[in-house]
Amino acid sequence: MSKNDNMLAILWMLNSGAKITAKQIAERLEINVRTVYRYIDSLCASGVPIVSDAGQNGGYSLLDNFISAPLFFNIEEQKALLHAAVFAKEAGYPFSEALSRATEKLKMYSNREQEDILNRHLAGFEVINRDISPSVKTILEELELAVANEYSVEIEYRTKHEEQPRPRVIDPYGMFYWNNKWYAIGFCHLRNELRSFRAERILHIKQTQWMFKRPEAFSAKAFFLQNLLPDLAGNDELISLIIQGRSEALDDLCIHWFLGHHLQERTSNQAVFLLDERVIHAYVPNFLLSYGKAIQVIEPQSLKAKLVDVASELTEYYKM
Repeated sequence: MSKNDNMLAILWMLNSGAKITAKQIAERLEINVRTVYRYIDSLCASGVPIVSDAGQNGGYSLLDNFISAPLFFNIEEQKALLHAAVFAKEAGYPFSEALSRATEKLKMYSNREQEDILNRHLAGFEVINRDISPSVKTILEELELAVANEYSVEIEYRTKHEEQPRPRVIDPYGMFYWNNKWYAIGFCHLRNELRSFRAERILHIKQTQWMFKRPEAFSAKAFFLQNLLPDLAGNDELISLIIQGRSEALDDLCIHWFLGHHLQERTSNQAVFLLDERVIHAYVPNFLLSYGKAIQVIEPQSLKAKLVDVASELTEYYKM
């Protein structure tokens, strides 16, 4: 048998719960005792809690039935985990080194046929995302520890409206990844309320001696989306935004993080959204201009006029 097969066989022997000696293992697997010692050392190095007792009644055993639960994955599960790891790394997952070690272990204990299958699936599977700086990864690592251990952190934070960062103390309740950016949600002692903080704008972070209690069932994602996409029920200023155009352009609009939330109707050449009139005039024009002639606004007429104004302003700006 191959090395990986022998190591897996040793794990199953140890999982019986009874102590077993190196000599007994060697006899069952028909290998040298010294080889058994090397395999045991490799298993220990990979994190398997093997207990070694010396003496007449000594031998090897597993700590607390290490693999009493089904810890082994089939090929589809292994492939899914490795693909997920690709996404995580490209998203700037802060513990990428530990993730790499975990995926290497997963491949290490696969047999040759499984390894060939996994390599084929990984070779044609890639994710493109924006780079994240090492300093942001360090910030994310500190934030994750603070969330898990419930201690406050002092940060220097620069908002999009300020040139200079300001110190503040926050109780980080959670982290999330959205639209190619990492965020933390926490109670801000400076503002005395829950706030969202973009990781890239945290210039410095350090642990404090203060502890906090994270609210039960708190969801950073839910909090962020609630503030980003307010409930429009009962709003009397909602009007229909009707857009016609190419199918692929309308598809893109319908899955947009904001417009998709307000989609009311979709046909082959038209999409209808229900939005606050002020929001339509404030945010929608700049977004729609990027689609050029691929779309056409049918209603409201006021938005068509706003698009003309915005386009004219851009024209005058670039004439300067």
